This record gives sequence, structure tokens and C-alpha cells, in this order.
Amino acid sequence: MRLKYLLNFHQTSRNSRSINMASVSSSNAKKLIQIDVSSDTVCPWCFVGKKNLDKAIALSNDKYIFEIKWHPYILNPSAPKEGVVKKDFYLNKFGPRAVQMESRMAEIFKDLGMDYDTSGLTGNTLDSHRLIYFAGQQGLDKQHKLVEELSIGYFTQGKYIGNREFLVEAAKKVGVEGATEFLEDPNNGLKEVNQELKKYSSQVNGVPHYVINGKHHLSGGQPPESFLKAFQAFS
Repeated sequence: MRLKYLLNFHQTSRNSRSINMASVSSSNAKKLIQIDVSSDTVCPWCFVGKKNLDKAIALSNDKYIFEIKWHPYILNPSAPKEGVVKKDFYLNKFGPRAVQMESRMAEIFKDLGMDYDTSGLTGNTLDSHRLIYFAGQQGLDKQHKLVEELSIGYFTQGKYIGNREFLVEAAKKVGVEGATEFLEDPNNGLKEVNQELKKYSSQVNGVPHYVINGKHHLSGGQPPESFLKAFQAFS
């Protein structure tokens, strides 16, 4: 039976949000906004989109109850598990444009109050998606916080998304229990991740991709205003 947690977000600062649990019975006057997000953990626009989504939720002034679920999307299924140097990967993939892209992303992250770090390795993201699925079984609030923690490590601290120690450390920080044991077996969560890839991401051409209340679709690093407009459509 799928666990369902209803999330309320309250703004604590520009760069952080607290997540409080709420029940439908105690908030009958509020509309439920369900958001399904397809994303990859090495996609910087996915993190930008998450920060803007969090800001939009804070700006909604507690008008809604939010249920956010994160689903896997793998940009490079053949990426090596051992990882490759991030800067070399971007240069080989995008050529001279890589420098301009890095500079642009650094500006965007600066506007969000963060430093964009392209040091370290990039590579296969399957284990991170298995862990995100596992976190969701313990609560969607933990899943949402884990996505944040993984993104901060990978995009701003040069952590490798495929490093087992980093994954376990991030899970512990947000209260996910049993991550070490879960990740030790490569089959744990594999079937579920593949099912979600097929169900939520097979028709998606790029990430991040958001489906709001099963009807309203948004793609890319949308500004907070776009999310707010989508929420209002269901008011």
C-alpha cells in the first residue's frame, strides 16, 4: 500500500524551507495539489526547478496542501558507474559551449544563493534513483528533503552522485533509515525504478517535467510565478 504524506511548506529563509505534515481531515478548506516530478539527479535545471517550486509553495501562503512525488529520469543510461571527470564530460559532450553553459549556470545558482561547482565526477545515477524511491517509502517529506540534499552535494560541493558513502550520508541527514543495507543489494528498488521510468518518464522529452493534479504540465526550470499560476488554476 502506497504511503501518502501531505506536505505543507512554510518559508524559513530564502534558501531553505521547512516541511510540516498535515492531514486532509484538518484542512478540508484547502485544495490538494499533487505534483509528480520527473528529474535526474545530475540535471542542474532540475535543481533550479526544485528551488523555484519550493519558493512558489512558500509564496502560496499556506493556501494549499501539497503532495510531491519524485520520479526517475536517466539522461545517460550508459554513464559509467565508476564516474568520469565532470568538466571533461561536459567538454566532450558540448564542446566550446560547455564554458558558456557553466558560466550561465553559475549566474543562475548565484541568484539562488548558491555556488555552482563543476569539480568532481559525474556518472551513472541509478543508485541515487533507487535511494530516492526508498526514501519515498518512508515518507514523501523525506523524499523531497533527500532530493535537496543530493542536489546540494552534487551541484555545490563536488560530491559524486554515484558514491555510496555520499548517498548514505545524504539519506542519514534527512532521516532515511536503512539506506546502507538497501543500497548493498543492487536489485533493491530496481524493479520499482524501472516501472516508474516507464510510467512517468517514457513520454517525457526533457527534464525537469512536472504534472500538477494529473492535468497541468510544465517543463524546464520554471520560475515561481509559473507554478503559482498552475496552483491557482485548481483553486
